[in-house]
Amino acid sequence: MGKVEGTDSLPNNEVVYPPLLTVVGPTAVGKTATATQLCADFRGEVISADSRQIYRGLDIGTAKPTPDERAAATHHLVDIIDPDQVLGLAEFQEMAYAAINGVLSRDRVPFLVGGTGQWIKGVIEGWGVPRVSPDYALRAELEAEADRAGARVLHARLAEVDPNAASKIDYRNVRRVIRALEVYVKTGIPISQHQRAQPPPYRDLQIGLTMPREMLYARVDTRVEYMLERGLLDEVRGLLNQGYALDLPAMSGLGYRQIGQHLAGEISLDEAVRLIKKETRRFIRQQYNWFRLDDPTIRWFDVSGEFYDALRELIARFLTS
Repeated sequence: MGKVEGTDSLPNNEVVYPPLLTVVGPTAVGKTATATQLCADFRGEVISADSRQIYRGLDIGTAKPTPDERAAATHHLVDIIDPDQVLGLAEFQEMAYAAINGVLSRDRVPFLVGGTGQWIKGVIEGWGVPRVSPDYALRAELEAEADRAGARVLHARLAEVDPNAASKIDYRNVRRVIRALEVYVKTGIPISQHQRAQPPPYRDLQIGLTMPREMLYARVDTRVEYMLERGLLDEVRGLLNQGYALDLPAMSGLGYRQIGQHLAGEISLDEAVRLIKKETRRFIRQQYNWFRLDDPTIRWFDVSGEFYDALRELIARFLTS
């Protein structure tokens, strides 16, 4: 993770770690707008933890920060790769820590903001992530074995070399079983050893933004319609014309896949819109599995009412404590 600027020691040798503010919550709840305002109040900068906003050219469908929001607060890790590239968790971790440390070195406050649960947790908990590139030939071989002999047989192979990982991975999750075997074959080290967490040297305050579910779903519907008005069809059409296929990970995201199906003549525009709204609701339910309302490490604020003054007071106390 490198050296973190701004750490001091108290007379009793207790280390004082620099702050990291984390703003989490479901899509459409208002994380970007709230974080931008917080950055203005606390001399902050945003480190985006959104696995879709990393792609250049995917602007409307990913609800990237507006030009006004980018002018009001510096946003890091937005528009950093092309749609035919891939950014894994290990690479994101490295870039996020570099961005956080850069913000701290300028005596400013880093705000890690996003709804991609795996990326947020990976950074604030310091997950160990194997830096092992995919071996597609090996994966195909293991997939063939699972098809031929059954998923339980493949899981049993994993249990022989890494019982700790096998105990945590359901045998039916063949993709994860294959990845664990792949890491062991390529490195000789069980994936469970690679994955040992090492919490980063920050003191973290996790802030959750939420609202009643039906109100959030209504906001999603409004946002989808607004994206269409802004030109989502033209954005997807332009990406396809540039040669970015719908089977790319970047193009499989909410909005892009469904509009792509419409442009291919597979479904009507009305059906595409219906599917976007339906899949966004499902995605919100998944996000609440990552960021649980009963998680004692997250301070939740209902943004459907007055909340900002209480939030600002909490952060002020945290930064001066």
